[in-house]
Amino acid sequence: MTPDEWESLCDGCGRCCLNKLENELTGEVYFTDVACRLLDPETCRCTSYEDRKRFVPECQILTRRNIKTLGWLPSTCAYRLVDEGRELYWWHPLVSGDPNTVHEARISVRGRIVSERDTSDLEDHVVSWPR
Repeated sequence: MTPDEWESLCDGCGRCCLNKLENELTGEVYFTDVACRLLDPETCRCTSYEDRKRFVPECQILTRRNIKTLGWLPSTCAYRLVDEGRELYWWHPLVSGDPNTVHEARISVRGRIVSERDTSDLEDHVVSWPR
């Protein structure tokens, strides 16, 4: 798979850009509705994709090598699906031919997030929907 083909797997859902909390005792990860400061809430895309590590050092760049180690990736994530040998969902832009189907299917975070600039206590923002 070429780098461009790999990048095309991103469906633009924005779920991986949600802040997460991890229980240090159990390792369980909890999603919040608080988005990375670089996530555009309308397009659900990074506003500084090429330089994201410079602005958000903890940002995880998804690679073929690390997909298996990122257990917090949502079950709908195309990178995860491809790694597991599963088919992409009907709403994925590579299947539907339309980048808006991820939003129409309510898979994306559009309309369901707050900016990390607007919150200070992540524990108050834990949600169950990104699984």
